[in-house]
Amino acid sequence: MADFDLDDIKRRMDGAFAALKHEFGGLRTGRASAGLLDSVQVDAYGALTPLNQIGTVSVPEARMISVQIWDKSMVQAADKAIRNAGLGVNPVVDGQNLRIPIPPLNEERRAELAKLAGRYAEQARIAVRNVRRDGMETLKRLEKGGELSEDDQKKKSGLVQSATDATIANVDQALAAKEEEIMQV
Repeated sequence: MADFDLDDIKRRMDGAFAALKHEFGGLRTGRASAGLLDSVQVDAYGALTPLNQIGTVSVPEARMISVQIWDKSMVQAADKAIRNAGLGVNPVVDGQNLRIPIPPLNEERRAELAKLAGRYAEQARIAVRNVRRDGMETLKRLEKGGELSEDDQKKKSGLVQSATDATIANVDQALAAKEEEIMQV
């Protein structure tokens, strides 16, 4: 019965939830967050490099992100990468610093972001259900192969289902919190 590992199933479900939280971190809510720039890739030395590997990203105040670029020759490339990332922000170059003011969101953009958060949450739910399906198929295969009794299969299926329910509840809770954060004026 080495094929079935409930801890592995829970770990994979938690991974889907962690990916969702990472996606939520990149959604702009009108408040500055260093995570907003996590997806920005800068053309540095002939290769695409994450912004946080060519400079220090910090949040000095509620509506401002600051990026201290370590190499002076990378300032323009970082500025261009942030402008082209589709985040709706415009950096202000100040020597080797990039100051990025975060404008307040209008109602239309808030609704758009809430819808996007909902899509991210649905992708996470689908990922969790796929992990559940894999676990259930493994249990059925083990039962058919005679490695697992019908009672054990039902008991373990119940454990997989409860892990699924708990993870989906976490996804729904995270979505509700993110939507509330986005819709706050």
